[in-house]
Amino acid sequence: MPARLQLVARTGHPDFLDLTWSQPLARWRSERLVEVQRGIHRHVVRFVQYDGTLYALKELPEQLARREYVLLRALAAEEMPVVEAVGVVTDRDGDLDAVLITRHLDYSLPFRTLFARGGMLDLRRRLLDAGAELLVRLHLAGFFWGDCSLSNTLFRRDAGGLAAYLVDAETGELHGGLAGLSDGQRRHDLQIAEENVAGELLDLESELDRPGELKPAETAGELVARYESLWDELTREETFDDETRYRIDERLRRLNELGFDVEELELVTADDGYRLRLNPRVVEPGHHRRRLHALTGLHAQENQARRLLNDLARYRAELDRKSTQPVPETVAVHQWLSEVFEPAIAAIPPELWGKRQAAEVFHEALEHRWFLSQQAGEDVGLMAAVNAYVDDVLRHAPDERAVLEPTRPALDDDPDEGEPGEVEVGVDVEDRDEDGAERASDA
Repeated sequence: MPARLQLVARTGHPDFLDLTWSQPLARWRSERLVEVQRGIHRHVVRFVQYDGTLYALKELPEQLARREYVLLRALAAEEMPVVEAVGVVTDRDGDLDAVLITRHLDYSLPFRTLFARGGMLDLRRRLLDAGAELLVRLHLAGFFWGDCSLSNTLFRRDAGGLAAYLVDAETGELHGGLAGLSDGQRRHDLQIAEENVAGELLDLESELDRPGELKPAETAGELVARYESLWDELTREETFDDETRYRIDERLRRLNELGFDVEELELVTADDGYRLRLNPRVVEPGHHRRRLHALTGLHAQENQARRLLNDLARYRAELDRKSTQPVPETVAVHQWLSEVFEPAIAAIPPELWGKRQAAEVFHEALEHRWFLSQQAGEDVGLMAAVNAYVDDVLRHAPDERAVLEPTRPALDDDPDEGEPGEVEVGVDVEDRDEDGAERASDA
């Protein structure tokens, strides 16, 4: 009797039909299985590989799987930093739970790996900054996490800092923007985060045999303080008079420097001058990332985008000095891409492409150029710095596109148990009409 299942999957990904859906995830034995370093999960989570792309499969009750799939897609539509929801498998044989499928986040690391490897200056502070910004962004979107923790987060390098991504939305609730998220819910989320982070760091200290080094309680408290500081900067009201209206521009510049755009602001006349109100629903993160993409078509994290934009501005200034008239921005962008960025990335040997994202490679090469120029007392040039960076730094760095571990032995010793069985399926494939609307079709 063939196994049965229902698969709802997004287009552009494998159909996953060669997997042994008739068996519990913990009993699978497949050549597609890989072991990836990850956080702690309450459910069985396994990873499979298709043509170099990794997917995470999480086994959980159907209602939770469907709900998390919808939540992740909704957050992604709001440009929140979350993993990509790919599909959900239900109606499996017997009493088997559903399976949520997400795409593994390339070049991401769990917090345990970051601390175990070391090598990043001031890791604790960078982790706090990334975690606080992630929670602020989610709350601005009206998302109550319910289980904010380091284990439910992945981190990517971001021009010397870190960018945090939500991995597990199982306990989350989306309330339709900040207006639907009460102050009490925000406070409750912060309390959960503080308790979880303190406990996780305490466990990690014991695991790494580094007692007292991570300062669990102090670090968790600092996470809340950094959240409060950023939240206040984004949402507080501010009063100005006629002589200090310039502070409005200062406030907006500070928000841009933090990586947030303000689509609109409200000025209300008050007895003591003007009261500035920023509607958090129109305060959007990703200021530098959006500008970089609009100018160059490049995708990068926020800090990476800021660094690339700075280098682009420096390059344009050099062109202006050599020209008799100002160089148009579009011309400068084209030349910077073809003469600076692309040659630097092309100089990276293919076998090292899994070490870092392209934008992070460029940032680190610029850092290495500064270091070598300081030693030499003169500018060593970009390509010389890139070649030295490849030999001195990148070749010795661990791969981060996917941090793999040796595959664990299967739990079942029966060699026939894990062979892919015959599967009879009803597949719902989400597609888009020409006008961009989503539709469901049976395959």
